Amino acid sequence: MPRWLRRTLIALAVVSCALLIVPLIWPVPPLEDTRHPQELAFPDSAFVEVDGVTLHYREAGSRLAPTTIVLLHGFGASTFSWRDQLPLLADRARVIAFDRPAFGLTERPLPGDWARGEPSPYSLEANAEQVVGLMDALGVEKAVLVGHSAGGAVAVMTAAAHPERVEGLVLEAPAVFEARRTPGFVSAALRTPQARRIGPLFVRRIAGPGSDSLVKRAYYRSDQVTAGVLAGYRVPLKARDWDRGLWELIAAPRQTAPADSLDAVNAPAIVVAGDRDTFVAPANSRRVYEELLANWRRRAREETDVPEPRFVLMRDVGHLPHEEQPERFANEVFRFLDTLPSAGGDT
Repeated sequence: MPRWLRRTLIALAVVSCALLIVPLIWPVPPLEDTRHPQELAFPDSAFVEVDGVTLHYREAGSRLAPTTIVLLHGFGASTFSWRDQLPLLADRARVIAFDRPAFGLTERPLPGDWARGEPSPYSLEANAEQVVGLMDALGVEKAVLVGHSAGGAVAVMTAAAHPERVEGLVLEAPAVFEARRTPGFVSAALRTPQARRIGPLFVRRIAGPGSDSLVKRAYYRSDQVTAGVLAGYRVPLKARDWDRGLWELIAAPRQTAPADSLDAVNAPAIVVAGDRDTFVAPANSRRVYEELLANWRRRAREETDVPEPRFVLMRDVGHLPHEEQPERFANEVFRFLDTLPSAGGDT
């Protein structure tokens, strides 16, 4: 064997061993001052087990209201993001906001907490089933889903998989085209023991206290991001295993793309976007609307009672219209509720 080839093979062997061994022995300091999520509960917090996961939710409004709204937060957010919408929307509906796994005060299942072969509770597919499971647990037969960003993708997948449970969709800056399938070899690599050990270190860097800058970027007017807003976004960083849970979300296999579910959506819908959004481009939000409109026009030939989808572009607003202009956003939701067949609205 030529000397250069032997040296090359030895170098490759050393690098391979390092990649396999170093992550397993790399020091991972424990998180400081973290607690069980339920110890961080708000006065109106409630918890319920759905599909083996203890979900945190907050509720407002009357259970006798004619409409139930389920609020689905985006990536890195939690029920805190809906702090203004809960009381505003409660004037017209029963309103439920919950934390998806990896966020807020919901339990962070770890590998081994779900059986081999079962879907990861962090996957978008599992999230859609959790929406319906939560509705079952709380006695909700049908709901309007209000989904922001990644929550919009979950709302679309829920409406496609369970059309009989969804009365309508409010898709706010929906990250539908941003969420793509994950190649099998990538998700498998992210779930190796080596990746699961050092992955949380990566998560701490991008989603730890330094994430304040991401919150400010999400707003068009950063002066609206007060110390109280930042403190509210930081509460989940005190929950035990928040870093490992977020890594499991990143590593969760994504076998389908939310965009593939748009054709199956037959619920009334409105798409809301901020014209200054730098996270989900307004053009992508409009693209979701155009797909829904095309579907509606095809079905209109078959005499559908579903109202035509609408697109609302809010001016001087970034990625969080429901936080930046809460009253206007709530009014858009109310206007949408008035068009639903159950409200006797126009078709």
